[in-house]
Amino acid sequence: MSNNVRVALVMGSDSDWPIMQEAAEILDEFKVAYEAQVLSAHRMPEEMSSFAKQARSNGFAVIIAGAGGAAHLPGMIASQTTLPVIGVPVPLKTLDGMDSLLSIVQMPAGIPVATVGIGNAKNAALLALRILGASDSEIATALDSYAIKLHDAAIEKGRNLQSKRSQRTGF
Repeated sequence: MSNNVRVALVMGSDSDWPIMQEAAEILDEFKVAYEAQVLSAHRMPEEMSSFAKQARSNGFAVIIAGAGGAAHLPGMIASQTTLPVIGVPVPLKTLDGMDSLLSIVQMPAGIPVATVGIGNAKNAALLALRILGASDSEIATALDSYAIKLHDAAIEKGRNLQSKRSQRTGF
């Protein structure tokens, strides 16, 4: 749909990629260009700051930021840009991502970060597409088609369950 890179996928470490890749796959499905990179808020603070401050002038419209543990990346980026930032709490072995979720969701007034469920980069990409779709009718139409596919798949799953259950007694 768009050759212009409009979405940034940033993460605190390359170990976050297996989660963040789900966002990339959705953006690929919708043919929306993105740039993926590692930007550690703790190990690369200057690069992170430069990225955030230049994101708009570099053509980005939405930033999806994934981080685990202390998960400061989404909030720190949001503190340095007025672009929409969507935080993806990445689950780690300890605390199962609750630490990341709470870190991202508890932003101070005036520094908003939209937050999706733990490990739910797919929804982050869909939210980014909805943001873009507010001013891009082609993306909006594709999202409408996607919603219809989800609806139809849910109906089919219900039919399959009914079919399986009707073959057994006592249902």
